[in-house]
Amino acid sequence: MYETISQYLEYLELEKGLSFNTIDSYRRDLYDFAEYSESDITQIDRTILSSFIRYLKEKSLAPTSVIRKIASLRGFFKWAYSMEIIKSNPALTLEQPKIPQRLPKVISLNEIEEMLHSDLNPLQAVIMELLYSCGLRVSELVNLKLSDIDKTSKYLRCFGKGSKERIIPIGKKAVEKLNEYLPEREFLVKKYNLDTKRLLILESGRFINRQDVYTFIHQKGKSIHKNISPHTLRHSFATHLLENGADLRVVQELLGHSDVSTTQLYTHVSKKRLKDVYFSINDD
Repeated sequence: MYETISQYLEYLELEKGLSFNTIDSYRRDLYDFAEYSESDITQIDRTILSSFIRYLKEKSLAPTSVIRKIASLRGFFKWAYSMEIIKSNPALTLEQPKIPQRLPKVISLNEIEEMLHSDLNPLQAVIMELLYSCGLRVSELVNLKLSDIDKTSKYLRCFGKGSKERIIPIGKKAVEKLNEYLPEREFLVKKYNLDTKRLLILESGRFINRQDVYTFIHQKGKSIHKNISPHTLRHSFATHLLENGADLRVVQELLGHSDVSTTQLYTHVSKKRLKDVYFSINDD
């Protein structure tokens, strides 16, 4: 089965254009199943799939993890059937549970300002500004190239899920922080003799990665006594736009959501925050 899984992962990369991290998630999910079943793909039936799902639940995995693994199996066997590797699709009637809807975690504008005005070096300031004022995903941020930034027109280009391109306006403060950082970047490129188009470079000369950004944002969150991630800044970006009258479809475009229902989640956050503020005032 492992050989078939490798073919499927290659298909996801070349035909679907999925990111390395997404493909790696599929690989882990499918390898877990292959290790559990110890069977050839042609021998897999619905009974084995159901047994695997029960096994996952007995391991007390988070519901979201179980749901993701089921989705991985459904996609894999659908592809295998379409390629005539198997004669029937054992996952065809496999139920896909719905993920319980949870409201995105956001922080206030004052908390954003407090973080932005704390002791940040030029690179850290750019990271903060691009995550918040542009609503970028971490993967989009770390893969930015110098040519993706147009400071004159005040736009940047990034590539989201499925390599989908989108253009996002850059605010005045973000441009200012970029102007402060770029001379430092140029110095590092010369110092380490780097032949790269990557925008974000650490003082050590290494290209910044996802974990670097997660660690930095988590540490900054401690300064406002919050446990936050880079995605918290993206959530806050969307919520603050809607609270200040931005059109839902515009926010959808800025976030790169293919379905507006995903963006609508932020309208619930705005209403909840408004309700919390109202009652906090009236309880005083």
